[in-house]
Amino acid sequence: MSSQSTRVAASRMMGIYEPSHLISMWGESVKGNGSPNTGVSTIVGVDSELDKKLEETSNGALAPSKKYNKEASTLSNKVLRRLAQNREAARKSRLRKKAYVQQLESSRLKLSQLEQELEHTRQQGVYVSGAYDTSHLGLSGSVDSGVVTFEMEYGRWVEEQMRQTCELRTALQAHVTDMELQILVRSGMNHYFDLFRMKAAAAKADVFYIMSGLWKTPVERLFLWIGGFRPSDLLKVLVPQLDPLTEQQFISVYNLEQSSQQAEDALSQGMEKLRMTLSETLAADLLGAGSYASQMATAMEKLDAIVSFVNQADHLCQQTLIQMVARILTTRQAARGLVALGEYFHRLRSLSSLWADCPREPV
Repeated sequence: MSSQSTRVAASRMMGIYEPSHLISMWGESVKGNGSPNTGVSTIVGVDSELDKKLEETSNGALAPSKKYNKEASTLSNKVLRRLAQNREAARKSRLRKKAYVQQLESSRLKLSQLEQELEHTRQQGVYVSGAYDTSHLGLSGSVDSGVVTFEMEYGRWVEEQMRQTCELRTALQAHVTDMELQILVRSGMNHYFDLFRMKAAAAKADVFYIMSGLWKTPVERLFLWIGGFRPSDLLKVLVPQLDPLTEQQFISVYNLEQSSQQAEDALSQGMEKLRMTLSETLAADLLGAGSYASQMATAMEKLDAIVSFVNQADHLCQQTLIQMVARILTTRQAARGLVALGEYFHRLRSLSSLWADCPREPV
């Protein structure tokens, strides 16, 4: 036996086959089967097992995918809700802005009509001793433009005060944060400061117009003091709306009310002294041969002091508001106080309208 035959026999005994011999055995097995479907069924079986594994793998991969889709869907819903809320807030903001613009336009038309009426009255002319007299209108010739400007600004100021009062009331009912309330309170305070600034400019143009209160309603004029309101009276209106106050707050408010009344008394005494001095100046030597021009010049100098009294009275009112809001009350109490103050002024104006519209029997 040759060496090659010996190696082959030894390999078969050990169960080891050479590659070429394996190929021939595989071919003989296929041929020996005699059926062409045998190889196909074997392949199909292998494919079925592969498909099963692929399906299991696919199912395993789908679980995280479904979880991801669920999270993405939840996030998408949140985004959609937020967008819807933003759209609703923007819509309400546009409506508020539109209403405010309409109010301003209505006010502008009313003020324009008032200017036309004033101009018509001015053209008709009311003559006293051959001179044009506008004292019944609260105007004084060359300064009437400053008064008309003040009336226009004050009309807008009243409308803005009503808007801010409603906004503060809504914020209190909605229980917004103190930070949000603080912004509204600061805006409300600045609005009152604007009124004091406007009055100072108008008093410089025609102080008697401001002191007469022609820019206010008749019921408001009933409470007028040196062209405005007494700070102590405003405190009496506000304090009952701020309960409960702490003991320290109550003491601070009481001290503020006392100091305000003292300052009011001092200003009132100063105004009374000025009035008496002015009367004495005009009454001096009525039948004598004194200098008329000199007396009028002295009287004019004394009238200039009235502007200072009006400004001091407004300054006292402004400082009282600052003391209450910035140093005594909490933010929420200050917001309630501004709402009460705005509602009080609104009711005074409403009472004037009701009185004007009330039918009266002829005397």
